[in-house]
Amino acid sequence: MLQPAGPDFWLADGPVVQFLAVFPYPTRMAVARLADGGLWVWSPIALDDTLAADLDAIGPVRELVAPNKLHHLALPEWVARYPEARLHGAPGLAKKRRDLAFHTELGDTPDPAWTEQIDQLVFRGSVFLEEVFFFHRRSGTALVTDLVQCLDPAAVPGWCRPLMRWNGLVGPAGAAPRDFRATVWNRRAARASRATALAWQPARLVIAHGVLPADDGTEALRRGFRWLGPET
Repeated sequence: MLQPAGPDFWLADGPVVQFLAVFPYPTRMAVARLADGGLWVWSPIALDDTLAADLDAIGPVRELVAPNKLHHLALPEWVARYPEARLHGAPGLAKKRRDLAFHTELGDTPDPAWTEQIDQLVFRGSVFLEEVFFFHRRSGTALVTDLVQCLDPAAVPGWCRPLMRWNGLVGPAGAAPRDFRATVWNRRAARASRATALAWQPARLVIAHGVLPADDGTEALRRGFRWLGPET
């Protein structure tokens, strides 16, 4: 399940989950091996013995990262299997999952465990969701969870395809969902977040849901946030 995707960097595709018990979403996680040999796991997917064996073969799992308050379903099984790993949650997640013991709340400053290896920022401006973006320096990869999605039309049931296409989630480009865009009341803050992410100049963009963009990561990121208007 774990596939090499760059220097000390891997991806794994997980099962399809049902959002709002209706809409099918493919899942994906990323793993980075830090300088101390420990594994940093972004957006953990459903965990099974095969995936755990793949992880154990490359290093000890030490950092579990939930990049927004919607990506939490698989966390209990990861915490149970790797009790010594630290759990890092996006703003708002600790209040939502009081059954889990979070070690830190993610912000704009990287944790000392991955400073100068993985950069991060909180995408601000929405009254609903603050998602944390990451940039893995060695592989030149930006990681965006829900704010850029690009679902394969063939994998979407016909009855909901028009709605998901209207929402900007189906097609070759990829974009932030319209329902999220409607919650971005502070466009200035959102544009500032976009500018910081673009300044990373990622060679590749990895998203949690859908087809990975094939073109340059910076251009894919720029395209995904074109709805915010001109860059300043």
